[in-house]
Amino acid sequence: MVRERHNLAGRLIALIENHAEELTRGTVQKLQTNPHTQSYRNLSFNDLYGKVFDVYQNFGRWLLEQTDTAIRTEYNDLGERRFKEGIALSEVIWALVLTKRHLHSYVSAWAFVDSAVELYRRQEFDRMIGQFFDRAICYTVEGYDRMRQSGSAEQDDLAPTHEETHGGWVL
Repeated sequence: MVRERHNLAGRLIALIENHAEELTRGTVQKLQTNPHTQSYRNLSFNDLYGKVFDVYQNFGRWLLEQTDTAIRTEYNDLGERRFKEGIALSEVIWALVLTKRHLHSYVSAWAFVDSAVELYRRQEFDRMIGQFFDRAICYTVEGYDRMRQSGSAEQDDLAPTHEETHGGWVL
């Protein structure tokens, strides 16, 4: 049963990786036109395309082989980068959700199931995709928040103290 499950997962992963360019073009188009991700219109097409393509091209590695640490590192970095680019956290989350939805739609259109067993395996694969994106979202938020907090700390260091603003000598 495990071998059969991995066989279906292997076929679906191969589908994703073999069609990475098509998936990437569709995802980038969605990210740059969706009203929830307006800031993504300002990002470099090449940067956005490269990031999305990397996810799809190496999806099997991400899904089956990557440790939680590797996913944490990658998506903490993404959160930090998007914070530095001035993109709202809500847009970053929407971008990940739209990427996941596009992937689900693509797999659904190509992966026909003709038995209850294949349907179960397909649902299991969908669950694995969901878990991957759940972790990606959480780790992206961690990185984003870390940058926001470090930015707040830097601003606090530069802000005048209570004594400076209310002590009479700054006025």
